[in-house]
Amino acid sequence: MSYGSKPIREDELHAYVDGRLDDNRRQAVAEWLAAHPEDVVRLESYRKQNALMHSMFDAVLDEPVPSQLQVTARRHRRPALPWAAAAAVTWLVVGGAGGWLLHGYRMAQSELPALATLPQRAAIAHVVYTPEVLHPVEVGVEQEAHLVNWLSKRLGTEVRVPHLQAIGYDLVGGRLLPDQDRPAAQFMYQDAGGRRLTLYVRTQEAHGAEATAFRYSSQEKVAVFYWIDGSVGYALSGEVDKAALLRAAELVYRDLNP
Repeated sequence: MSYGSKPIREDELHAYVDGRLDDNRRQAVAEWLAAHPEDVVRLESYRKQNALMHSMFDAVLDEPVPSQLQVTARRHRRPALPWAAAAAVTWLVVGGAGGWLLHGYRMAQSELPALATLPQRAAIAHVVYTPEVLHPVEVGVEQEAHLVNWLSKRLGTEVRVPHLQAIGYDLVGGRLLPDQDRPAAQFMYQDAGGRRLTLYVRTQEAHGAEATAFRYSSQEKVAVFYWIDGSVGYALSGEVDKAALLRAAELVYRDLNP
């Protein structure tokens, strides 16, 4: 990729999204994007990922650093240390702080009901994979039977694929995803206009019948309807209005529960 006096690198596209380019390079990237709309779509997905990550982690980052970590940092402020020792101390402090942040996140996640994390994970997976042109899924619709058998085996439960042709969405295929301590699955659908919906599926602890009620969440531009049916959680995501997504979610539910 080249525009202006220097080639445009992948890291510059990320820097453009983050607002970290100087005026000249920002203009060069803008000119590149004007001629390559497929990259505009990709960069928009990066922006959405950033926004989702901020919504999930900013609350933890704003928490005060524990006093024991502050003490550790003060103890190791010794300018006369050799470079290698200073580097080791830096990594010790950074590692401790990072571990504290991740610990806080893990604690926050573990304290939440499993259902509460479902829309966030589904929305992130939707944002990551729906912009893909060449590889939106791991297994395409032409191998639907194989896809169902493979995902059923990996998730440890019978997986069924609902169909949404009644509202104009065809199955594209699906993929396997990680979800905390267990695997999850994602099915992707696309309409004639190129809009995509994704259905996120994961197993979890069984809940009562009341857990099958639909719940709604909005993560930036991504709308999510999610519910639990027995020991399986479902989340349908899309960049469509709430009424259209609800219609699709109802169709998914009926197809899964004939």
